[in-house]
Amino acid sequence: MKQQVTYYEEHRQESLDELKAFLRIPSISTDPEHKSDVRRAAEFARDLLEKAGMKNAHLIEGDGNPLVYAEWTGAPGKPTLLLYGHYDVQPADPLDEWLSPPFEPEIRNDNIYARGAVDDKGQTLILIKAAEALMKQRGKLPINVKFLLEGEEEVGGEVIESYVKSKPALIKADAAVICDTEMFAPEMPTICTGLRGIVYGELHVQAARQDLHSGVYGGAAPNPLQAIAEIITALKDREGRIKIPGFYDRVEKPSDKEYAAWAQLPFNETEYREKEIGSTELTGEPGLSVFERTWARPTFEVHGIRGGFIGEGAKTVIPARAVAKISTRLVGDQRPDEAIEQIKKAVAAACPKGVKAEFKLIHSAAPSLVNTENRFIETAAEAMKQVFGHETVYIRSGGSIPIVGAFDDALGIPSVMMGFGLPDDNLHAPNEKFHLPNFYRGIEAVARYFELLGE
Repeated sequence: MKQQVTYYEEHRQESLDELKAFLRIPSISTDPEHKSDVRRAAEFARDLLEKAGMKNAHLIEGDGNPLVYAEWTGAPGKPTLLLYGHYDVQPADPLDEWLSPPFEPEIRNDNIYARGAVDDKGQTLILIKAAEALMKQRGKLPINVKFLLEGEEEVGGEVIESYVKSKPALIKADAAVICDTEMFAPEMPTICTGLRGIVYGELHVQAARQDLHSGVYGGAAPNPLQAIAEIITALKDREGRIKIPGFYDRVEKPSDKEYAAWAQLPFNETEYREKEIGSTELTGEPGLSVFERTWARPTFEVHGIRGGFIGEGAKTVIPARAVAKISTRLVGDQRPDEAIEQIKKAVAAACPKGVKAEFKLIHSAAPSLVNTENRFIETAAEAMKQVFGHETVYIRSGGSIPIVGAFDDALGIPSVMMGFGLPDDNLHAPNEKFHLPNFYRGIEAVARYFELLGE
């Protein structure tokens, strides 16, 4: 271990410089104007893999943004890991809330601030640099690895899901490793065992043929903004309960073992509310813990509403149409296709008179749960324990990583979710960050994982 630690310490500046260069690329997959930037990020990742000593590094072209593939398979008889990450990022809006430009990385208090710092460029780079470190020291790896990186995780991951479902021999492996989750708390190595699924779409409401003068037509003309509000409140009540018929039918309670493990986690609800959320109260279904509400229960959320006049000053208009971006998170045995139909029926039932309402799907993914009693997860827990000096804990995550379900269903392999982010890293929000000590130790932990698996 001494030689390895020395190597990592000696090459920290190189790793940091590469991370900064990666983060400067505004690879926003939701915005067509950044299509060339997304491709530039893919090419940058491919070049990093080549530099790390991986073989057959290339882009896999398809209908959307390219996949990035590379491999090192010179360890016959040893396990093969499929290493996943994504090089696309969320939009940086609202820009005026960033303390530094989102695509000009800045270091403050041992944190690097930039869009994609922790989700997921920094954590993807952990996988690449771990392989590179062992290659540079030994000239080989103790196991076989295959990298598969995507550029559409933030918009549903349909390209990689379709590719994985085709079961190409190129990506045959024994397990997948994903660094796209977080540690429960600082200095507490964490493996995620469950993810919520998602159904994301738009609620379109059409009223009059064109915008109308609110003085002339107010009191007679239907208002699509009010209609959207009525539909949304019909789908979720004030207590946080989802009112979509049948939506809870496939929801299963966590096991007694999980409840017991969660009870041992260090958690202060007031601190969580003040530091992570920043609200005066927590909301959600009454009688359930924060962990259960955020990890093991479905949600219904509104992400934005547009329609009518939103500029400075006044304009007395009744809009003709309005759109709300909404999503549900899925858990247990909930199925995206079934949930989509339930949402569509509930929207139709709640639609007020005088307007037409339609739910249009953007993307979806199934929830997933991983059995922790397998060699790949147990070895990962041991590697993280050795590097961080504390026992590894197991948690679920409220987020979604669409590809996890595909790895299980199509390839029949478990996913090891070794996350090195922190709860306050501001994912999908202004001032996203990655704690640099976790970046450096993450490289060590993944490299140690490769070593232990190869023994």
